[in-house]
Amino acid sequence: MTVSATSSASTATTTTSSSSTSSNSTLTSSDFLSLLVSELQNQNPLDATSTTDLVNQLTSYANFTSQQSINTNLNSLASSFSSLVTLNSVNYIGHTVEAKTDTSTLSNGSATFGYSLSSAASDVSISVKDSSGNTVWTGTGTGNAGSNSFTWDGKDSSGNQLSDGGQYTISVTATNSSGNSVLNYTTVTGTVTGIDTSTSTPSLTVNGVSVSAANIIGVTS
Repeated sequence: MTVSATSSASTATTTTSSSSTSSNSTLTSSDFLSLLVSELQNQNPLDATSTTDLVNQLTSYANFTSQQSINTNLNSLASSFSSLVTLNSVNYIGHTVEAKTDTSTLSNGSATFGYSLSSAASDVSISVKDSSGNTVWTGTGTGNAGSNSFTWDGKDSSGNQLSDGGQYTISVTATNSSGNSVLNYTTVTGTVTGIDTSTSTPSLTVNGVSVSAANIIGVTS
């Protein structure tokens, strides 16, 4: 009898496990409970599962089910939050915004950039690079603590007017009298013309450049 009971338990357990594995590589709540019931039905009566082991298994099952419920609720919450962010982002379309980024598209012969300084700077150097990384213009800027604005006229260092439509990146070096950097971040100002929701974080199209909605720091009009 002992041999028969042990063999039955082994067969039942193996069958249940194989069925679960073949149907789904992930252990579900139903699979967990089926394994537990099979164990109780087919255990060796001469060597039954101890009360402590049974309680531990039941506790594991309760925790497993609870974790599944929490994961489902979190996924639902994340989906709702993403939809809310997307809806709010749509409201930016048509408005002029300031965003934390360093790239803008040359339009109507100019591009407006900005930069923030943690304190007054004694030396501010600005360079503008094209999409290939070539420096097309260099100059200086204001060093006021806080926000500073810079409008590039679209001309290279030789005075040649560059064509509209190209994307240009600003690079700012700002140091105080001790030679320490006081640059916080750079910004661009432009009109939002579209929104991209293909990723988890919606992106806005500002002056032809994709900018994360989280990097919008102001709406000017």
